[in-house]
Amino acid sequence: MELKRVVVTGLGAITPLGIGVEETWNALVNGVSGAGPITHFDASLFKTQFACEVKGFDPTKYLDRKEARKFDRYAQLAVASAKEAIEDSGIDLEKINKNRVGVIYTSGIGGIRTFEDEMRAYDAEKGPKFNPFFIPKMIADIAAGQISMIYGFHGPNFATVSACASSTNALIDAFNYVRLGMADMIVSGGAEAPISVAGVGGFNAMHALSTRNDDPEHASRPFSASRDGFVMGEGASCLILEELEHALARGAKIYAEVIGGGLSADAYHLTATHPEGLGAKLVMENALADAHIKPEEVDYINVHGTSTPVGDISEAKAIKQVFGEHAYELNISSTKSMTGHLLGAAGATEALICVKAIENDIVPPTINFTEGDEDPEIDYKLNFTFNKAQKRTVNVALSNTFGFGGHNASLIVRKFSK
Repeated sequence: MELKRVVVTGLGAITPLGIGVEETWNALVNGVSGAGPITHFDASLFKTQFACEVKGFDPTKYLDRKEARKFDRYAQLAVASAKEAIEDSGIDLEKINKNRVGVIYTSGIGGIRTFEDEMRAYDAEKGPKFNPFFIPKMIADIAAGQISMIYGFHGPNFATVSACASSTNALIDAFNYVRLGMADMIVSGGAEAPISVAGVGGFNAMHALSTRNDDPEHASRPFSASRDGFVMGEGASCLILEELEHALARGAKIYAEVIGGGLSADAYHLTATHPEGLGAKLVMENALADAHIKPEEVDYINVHGTSTPVGDISEAKAIKQVFGEHAYELNISSTKSMTGHLLGAAGATEALICVKAIENDIVPPTINFTEGDEDPEIDYKLNFTFNKAQKRTVNVALSNTFGFGGHNASLIVRKFSK
């Protein structure tokens, strides 16, 4: 069976750095941090009192006011990102075959704020009285369902859940459905809105979050010796994956081509990556094999790079194992240093960033590194693109995402040529 070629024809993003792709990209290139004090709830008693929140988001610009109330914030963000991506793709909704357009869109956690609100309102003495939209607002698949209903897309429709690897898994599934000829187009991505009492409290209890409350903007510092945990973020990103001939026939703008995806499991620990990066090594090798390219062809890696003590070391080790001497020719960056960790939305956001890096031949930086803050277990001959974006030709980019449970996913995109 001959596999179809799959291209990216639309992009959408709502992130802590901006409403829309261009605002987000401009902030990334300029090394802007999205971190600041938490405003979604009173965090004064929490160990961590800051996060990367989306600023100025108005769901009624994307949904009717009455309808918006039926959506958890994560799903509102999802719909907004999908709307931008669909509009950006130039799809004529009256002409396409909607039976062959699917939505594979996910969230790592789903509607955690809805769950909190409902349980907070529960009164044991008066008996149970729950909002009829409680469950539909909360579940992690509902964003995919809502997007399909808004646009009438009848193709494959589901959500993948693999913690922080969720939306990379979604994109790989979308890639496979299109290249196998099972759909002409898939709307794919991820959304997360975890900045809540339970979200922050839960990750604090695991000692996963940075507690640098006196300096939020510099708290996310991947590959620095003084890193002390990730910075929680919220947001959503969406990519339109389309079969090449279908895209060409309608005269679509093509951003890049998706050429491979890899999956693996650490099979090691609930929350920690394997210290030698074995799962990370395997997932990148699997992605390269699927893409039928050599390691030397990769120009840029957008790393998982969460700013956690163990994770950053193991990923750097894995890169050296996979790429050998070519590892020193790569540009590597962790854009989580600016966006924070968007959990289930991280993979889609970072895949989108890889596409923009290819489009513009610019690698966004890893911010917040200072001289003298080197970790003896990290090889600084690797080019982590510290503090300033770098111009370079980016023909091939790889995006890594690793989730609690040992779930690993890597996606590879390439500059498009016929």
